[in-house]
Amino acid sequence: MAQESLSKYAEKQNVTETLAQVRCKAGKNDDIHKQLISIATANIFLCSMAFLGNAIILVALRKESSLHPPSKLLYRCLATTDLCVGLISEPSSVAYWLSFVSEDWNLCKLGLGAYFIAGHTLCSVSLLTMTAISVDRLLALVLGLRYKQIVTLKRTCGVIAIFWILSMAAGVAYFVDYRISVSYGYTLIPLCLITATFSYTKIFHRLHRSRNEVQILVPQQPGQPLPLNMALYRKAVYSALWVQVSFVCCSLPYSIVAVVVPYDRLSSNDFILLSCAESLVYLNSSLNPLLYCWKINEVRQAVKDTLRQTLRCLWV
Repeated sequence: MAQESLSKYAEKQNVTETLAQVRCKAGKNDDIHKQLISIATANIFLCSMAFLGNAIILVALRKESSLHPPSKLLYRCLATTDLCVGLISEPSSVAYWLSFVSEDWNLCKLGLGAYFIAGHTLCSVSLLTMTAISVDRLLALVLGLRYKQIVTLKRTCGVIAIFWILSMAAGVAYFVDYRISVSYGYTLIPLCLITATFSYTKIFHRLHRSRNEVQILVPQQPGQPLPLNMALYRKAVYSALWVQVSFVCCSLPYSIVAVVVPYDRLSSNDFILLSCAESLVYLNSSLNPLLYCWKINEVRQAVKDTLRQTLRCLWV
């Protein structure tokens, strides 16, 4: 029985090893080295933008006090995953692509493993968090006065912790069998998109019916709930929707390419196509800080104050 279990485990490891061989072999063509260098250079710029932009957003959100704490925590979680993309996932991909130029087989396998694990983990957390934001906006509309009592900071922390644990488990499954991580993604993506679509559809349906009759309670200070008009609630909903749409637009090409391109027969052209699609996914982490500043007035003002203070400190 023990030998059978060891045999199955070895077989699964061989599957992951085969993936590394196929992916690393596909990039060994000298004809695509220039394209790989261009893709790597573009991603170095993008990862710098993602890291700096989301670092500023995290500082700004820490200072911002007008947003409801659970909602602010969800945005901080999203900004954290985008920052980690610029700090871990994207540099791993750059090392992976440049390993073909330097013809370093060990660096290729190491970069592929790091990019695969970090990519699946962080994308999963981002998708789950954006879905939670859509549900949070729906609960704010449906629950009304009870929203503050039910959607608490402690419960939101628990939900985010579950997101990270579940996503990390799916990413680490790469060491056992990469197909576990892929299957998890194929299951998670439709579920999250269906949930988010349902939430926003329900929100806009109720907004259309109620117009300006419904008031949402968002606490300005502990123990002092302040009723806001529906115009402010609509802004919050549209802000969250823009972030969701941006993620879908950046991730959809990769999802299509990943389904169409065969993993076991990856040509050099397929490899370049897949790399470009992956770069588009990374672009989303650089776009999100811009969307926060554009669509959320409180965050935009907090970012301006943060940048002013930083410039003052640099000039002193």
